[in-house]
Amino acid sequence: MSDPLLSLVTVGLLSICCQFLAYKIRLPAILPLLIVGIIVGPTFHLLDADALFGDLLFPVVSLSVAIILFEGALTLKFSDIAGHGNMVRNLCSVGVLVTWVIAALAAHFSLDLSWQLSALFGAIVTVTGPTVIVPMIRTVRPKSNIANILRWEGIVIDPIGALLAVLVYEYIVASQDTALMHTLIAFGKTVGLGTIFGLAGGYLLGISLRKELIPHYLQNTAVLTLILGIFAISNALAHESGLLAVTIAGMVLANMKDVDVEDILEFKETLSVLLISGLFIILASRLDLNAVMEVGSGVFVVLIAIMFVARPLSVLASSVGTGLNWRELALISWIAPRGIVAAAVSALFSLQLEEIGYEGAGVIVPMVFVVIIATVVVQSLSSKYVATFLKVRSPAPNGFLIFGGSKFSRLLAKELQSHNLPVCIADTNWDAIRETRMMDIPAYFGNPMSDHAARSLELNLFGTVLIMSPYKQLNPMIAYHFEYTMGKDKVWGLTNNEQTARPSHQVSTQYAKKMALFDEGVTYGYLATAVTRGAKVKTTRLSEEFSFADYTKQYGDRAVPLIAFDENGRTHTFLTGKALEPKANWKLISLIVPDSEPV
Repeated sequence: MSDPLLSLVTVGLLSICCQFLAYKIRLPAILPLLIVGIIVGPTFHLLDADALFGDLLFPVVSLSVAIILFEGALTLKFSDIAGHGNMVRNLCSVGVLVTWVIAALAAHFSLDLSWQLSALFGAIVTVTGPTVIVPMIRTVRPKSNIANILRWEGIVIDPIGALLAVLVYEYIVASQDTALMHTLIAFGKTVGLGTIFGLAGGYLLGISLRKELIPHYLQNTAVLTLILGIFAISNALAHESGLLAVTIAGMVLANMKDVDVEDILEFKETLSVLLISGLFIILASRLDLNAVMEVGSGVFVVLIAIMFVARPLSVLASSVGTGLNWRELALISWIAPRGIVAAAVSALFSLQLEEIGYEGAGVIVPMVFVVIIATVVVQSLSSKYVATFLKVRSPAPNGFLIFGGSKFSRLLAKELQSHNLPVCIADTNWDAIRETRMMDIPAYFGNPMSDHAARSLELNLFGTVLIMSPYKQLNPMIAYHFEYTMGKDKVWGLTNNEQTARPSHQVSTQYAKKMALFDEGVTYGYLATAVTRGAKVKTTRLSEEFSFADYTKQYGDRAVPLIAFDENGRTHTFLTGKALEPKANWKLISLIVPDSEPV
């Protein structure tokens, strides 16, 4: 395509299509993005990224990598990491070193690369990343401890692995000079200035956000612009120290007290769909298929070393004192797909090394892309069967994710907790979340559809979503999102009894079918009024002597059946128009309205 405008728009459209396809087939988005990039680039020559961007290609890639690393660092809260035990910390320290050394050795001896390029390749392939791990966890459904370890490893290891690659790259560039002292000075300058700018920039940004010096409507844009400014200034003073600076700045912001970064993360999610997704189509379009073929059979040796030697050994070395059994360690060893950061960092450093005329630098990108495609495809297709064979898959999820933190929601969640069911309340209202947490009920503050929620919530625990919020515009979107993610008949919402009365409140026929929770007439207002007047949520065990008919006769209209447990512990939600007749030995959770307070 010779028209630059048409080329840019096409990249944007293709990136959205790839994201939608990945959502439909429930695979990491990086796979269709890379495949489409290869099709429009080296296969049919429809997109020439070098001609399209010219001298701007390197700055675009460089700024995109900075945004990726800053976002990854924003999720790096030390309190969260500590909550997941020594295994995550070990994987992101000892495990990184083991993977780095083995991958570098394999690349050097199998592909005859220099020690410098081998070390750079090894550093790049140490990262996994949540964008490829989270979709895999949803499909595999491993035990919760394994899911936690894999998810948090992916979050933490992105900036750490990229930082290692930055340091290796700086050593390679500095060592071009024969003077050892110059090498050490350049290396120290990069690390020192990057650390200083990151700490200072992150702290000053955090103070600005805490004191609300930046107007709320400007915060997202201002933070992004200032971070890119820190990146550019640090780079100008010390080559490639900017990546270290933005990574540290993100970590500082994430861990400062009374600094809310959730809106910034949500803004990044919107930005990444277009900017970062488009970036990977562009990167893949530059891939030289002949260079991939020229790598030779040695690349298979490297793949085997990474997947079957480096990963198991890094997991084994990291597992000392963690108490994990061999089955759990085996699954963790198998799931380690490489993702977006590996692709972006490899392209960035390859471009830089080629610019300074470093011999053999062009082989880095093909090798990394082969590792990404191989690990994503093989592990995405096989991990579910491996988990089943190892007997470490969780049973079908039976927990409840409740959207809406009203008093009734909290009472219901507390009763479900008493039956040892996983439960979480999500809401965008801070007061509701605060009350929820005071009752020791797991809570998520924010939009449960967001990428941040996908990273933070253990969605594999939940088999049912109950939509019980007053947000009439948001409720249908939550329903559509989780119905597709979890399957049909898993998402239910309260009726509003306004489908025909008020045109402004009408909803689609598809969503109207989901508004059948509990019983006809049980609206958000009804439940709020009932609990205000003293209604309680309680559990009753049925028996041969006290059947459901007896229960109904005793309580009459004062009881609203909510959820029942059968003899096998399976849950059944009461729905309008769906006959449910609890039997003897079932447990029944209901809302009981006091005699003197009819609703």
